[in-house]
Amino acid sequence: MARPLLILALAATATTGVLATSALGQARHDSNAPIDFAAQSIDLQDRANRAILSGGVRITQANMTLTAARVTVTYTGQITDGSPSVSRFDASGGVTVTRPDQTARAQYGVYDINRRVITMLGNVTLTQGSNRVSGGRLTINLDTGRASIDGSGVGTTKAPDGSVIKSGGRVTGRFTVPKRD
Repeated sequence: MARPLLILALAATATTGVLATSALGQARHDSNAPIDFAAQSIDLQDRANRAILSGGVRITQANMTLTAARVTVTYTGQITDGSPSVSRFDASGGVTVTRPDQTARAQYGVYDINRRVITMLGNVTLTQGSNRVSGGRLTINLDTGRASIDGSGVGTTKAPDGSVIKSGGRVTGRFTVPKRD
């Protein structure tokens, strides 16, 4: 029986608005596993070392799945086993990252394969079971399993001329408590 991916541990203070979580007992993500994708279309831009996937994009690596409306795949000029070496995914449009017992949703997402870090931005929600945390930016370190959410970008107010009056925000959420007898 697998332990939950995240054992939610508050490491936040009211001044920083950061929630830290750790994955105790969870195996590290295999970021060396092959990456499979499916999309309605692909636009290869070899001179720019990128490919643009669009239309119901689904990318799978080991036990992690990323879905979005559009993903730009950046690759190096190096060829490994007959394929270009992918270094980064930039996703937009209803981005969802799913791992065992955990789902993260946002407007935008970046998977930096070399650093093994996923960053999600814009109306971020991280759920595990009935626990839910929301904020402006989520960073997941795939080597350590540590996830950090902050309120940056949440609550931005703009003046009629388009300038930013107020920026910042808070992390919000709900943790469930086991029933006691």
